[in-house]
Amino acid sequence: MDKKVLLQQLHALGFPLLEPDSFLSADLVLCEVFKSKDPRLWEGFPVVLANANQKGLFNYQSLARSLKTQSEKSQLNSLLVMSFALYEFYNLKFYWVKELLKALPAGYKNELDLFLKKLKNDEDFKVNNVTMSAQRLKGAFNNYFSHFQSALGDLLAQKQEFGLEYALSQVFSPKQKELFLKKLKGEKLTKTEKEYFSRTVKKKVQALANTELHQFCNKLLDQL
Repeated sequence: MDKKVLLQQLHALGFPLLEPDSFLSADLVLCEVFKSKDPRLWEGFPVVLANANQKGLFNYQSLARSLKTQSEKSQLNSLLVMSFALYEFYNLKFYWVKELLKALPAGYKNELDLFLKKLKNDEDFKVNNVTMSAQRLKGAFNNYFSHFQSALGDLLAQKQEFGLEYALSQVFSPKQKELFLKKLKGEKLTKTEKEYFSRTVKKKVQALANTELHQFCNKLLDQL
């Protein structure tokens, strides 16, 4: 994948350096980003990772198997941990982070703590010998993620959206969740998407909107 195509694909995953084009593969894009060793692209890795997972497009095991050397796998893991530290800095809770952390060697917990400390103190740090600026990393996350979630307005609203994303993931499949959010935002659905929404997603929405079900669920939670 050449640099121009890579930048175009990054747009589809929330890091809009250029206008969007046809979408290829989230795993391939993330792979090209971490292989680039370009700090500017690495600053967008947490954004791309979050959006790839939100769209159900990231498969860590598949990507890790495609890497030929232990050095590449270590580099990928460090970028993942850097992303997790950034999410933790902003107190953003993604259900998939816990699953990815389980897949990483135990030693990366110390690296996560180090990255988090650097972010809190606005100190530069190294990821596989590439110097990263804490301020630029946080700035890229705020700027580009705000752009991707422009309707949310600010970071607080983004955190609320992430909470919604987590809740939706407990009820809907990735595709159902995608259609739910598209419909909620007034985005146009294809004929196939409309049929699937009406046949499957709408029924779940109607059940979730049931007042009595809300009351029973709250009562049950009070007992837990």
